[in-house]
Amino acid sequence: MSVEISAQTLEAMKRGFRADPANRIRMNAIIKHGAADAAEDAREKINNPMAFSIDIPTGKITEQKKSGRCWLFASLNTLRLEVMRKLNLETFELSQTWAMFWDKLEKANYFLESVLETLDEETDSRLIAHLLANPIQDGGQWDMFCALADKYGVVPKDAYPETFHSSETAYMNHLITFKLREFACSLREQHANGAKPDALAAQKEAMMAEVYKLLALCCGEPPERFDFEVRDKDKGFHRDLGITPKAFFDKYIGRSLDDYISIINAPTADKPYNKTFTVAYLGNVKGGRPVKYLNLPVDEQKSLAIAQLSDNEPVWFGCDVGKMLNRGAGIMGLRTFDFEAALGSSFNMDKARRLDYGHSLMTHAMVLLGVNLIDGKPNRWKVENSWGKDSGQEGYYIMTDEWFSEYNYQVVVNRKYLSPAQLSAWEQEPITLKPWDPMGSLA
Repeated sequence: MSVEISAQTLEAMKRGFRADPANRIRMNAIIKHGAADAAEDAREKINNPMAFSIDIPTGKITEQKKSGRCWLFASLNTLRLEVMRKLNLETFELSQTWAMFWDKLEKANYFLESVLETLDEETDSRLIAHLLANPIQDGGQWDMFCALADKYGVVPKDAYPETFHSSETAYMNHLITFKLREFACSLREQHANGAKPDALAAQKEAMMAEVYKLLALCCGEPPERFDFEVRDKDKGFHRDLGITPKAFFDKYIGRSLDDYISIINAPTADKPYNKTFTVAYLGNVKGGRPVKYLNLPVDEQKSLAIAQLSDNEPVWFGCDVGKMLNRGAGIMGLRTFDFEAALGSSFNMDKARRLDYGHSLMTHAMVLLGVNLIDGKPNRWKVENSWGKDSGQEGYYIMTDEWFSEYNYQVVVNRKYLSPAQLSAWEQEPITLKPWDPMGSLA
């Protein structure tokens, strides 16, 4: 039996609100300034200066503009330091448009293959709804980047620069998503009418050619070879003519991406620590590197990140960036806003409950460049973002260690930093999570 809000109940609500004189002060402040500005606590920035005992120099701040390519920016920003160090460069940028082009082409193929695998599912099933929801979105995961780099290599930004639609992806995504849903509808209807698998597979190839055309029109055709010419900090000139993207990766980056693995902290009952996980229907390159995580306690996650930073190597990480973020001040901290005082209301869900009840998941990827250690323990972390130099503190952010514990979910580290027990745990076959699990979110 449902109970409506009665006139008597509503009157009691009003009396209760008016009985506390502080509510009028709160109301006036929030009406004029908004809840966040009214609740802002300036002490969080004062108590967390942009100073770190470990601090890795990097290139100029990058900007993803009106796109959701943070995971690609973060991935390429971790790799560009190798090029800068090898060639003695002041700054350098790898092409995010290049990675995005191949990601969207591969996502389209992944989507259509998933459609062919699920032809007998009801159209209104949760799985089909999930597949259709956002088949070519901008977001991604570290392993998805690795799959792209392994297959296509990387190129300098000058070799495949930004375009209108790489910097502002919404309408391009809308058009290609329209085509992909149209293709899914066609494949499923033909299957229902008795079409053979070989005929559907042949049609899928023609559909992929259409997706390639749309991407090429929006971003330009990716080069098969390019000329690489750059001048270093000492005015020395470097030239490499007609190099391929794969050869460029091997020569100027030269890392084995297989050595880098994802460590998550998801303290929910369905994800025991020291177990590995993957997510059904999550990926981009069919037959490429699958998404795989090792779930560890947050203190172990932090220790691995510190070990890599101590070796002068940055750390890719994924977090729920919007929670308790003061974008203007460049602070992610649990005391950034005092909402309890400003609103007279407390918010008490812990990390596990926020995951279970849909209040938090990974939304953004960035790069850890530093950490401040006191007696070996971190109290704040230096973050390189990809929102341009006008955000945060000239493009950099400070993440308090408390915030890391609550809202950071993933770090990517070289396996050499793992203990024998952690390595043994990593080698386990992963448990497959449902496609809509929060650990299936894309940065």
